Amino acid sequence: MKVRRVVIATDPSGRSMVSSDDASPRAHDFVNTPGFGQALVWTTPPRPTLPFDGADPTPSAPSLVPDPGATSFIVLTFPPDAVYADSGFNGAAAAAEAAEHSPGIAEALEPDNPGMHATRTVDYNVVLDGEVWIELSDGAEVRLVAGDVVVQHGARHAWRNKSDRPATIAAILIGAQKYAP
Repeated sequence: MKVRRVVIATDPSGRSMVSSDDASPRAHDFVNTPGFGQALVWTTPPRPTLPFDGADPTPSAPSLVPDPGATSFIVLTFPPDAVYADSGFNGAAAAAEAAEHSPGIAEALEPDNPGMHATRTVDYNVVLDGEVWIELSDGAEVRLVAGDVVVQHGARHAWRNKSDRPATIAAILIGAQKYAP
């Protein structure tokens, strides 16, 4: 998955400038899940500082799931669900590839209910292209199309693509602390 990433910052005199203009370094087209792609576009620590120091935080991010107060910005393309039903689909190989390229999220995926997961994050999800369904823990589903937005508060969910073409979303994950009354 190729995502062009343009990073804007300020120079020493305070004027805006292009700090970098290139592809996201943590982009991957999944071999064992044809049509699935993901790009970690950017991450921030819990308390980002300005001015930008020029260091790219994405290559060294240990997890796609950010710590409390930190953020991850990910672009995902989901293939049609028919990919998973194909007789040649190897779930074990797909899970191993996800563990390598989607740390944090892969561990949250439920083995007995493929795709279902929950993370300790508040997520802003924007459907960029296609249509996708978000499935909730009770089986309820909401159909989403380009331009729709989901604000997700650490709830158990899965993304389902019932269409015959890929669907792409942008997801901003904000690490949250678990509320303890």
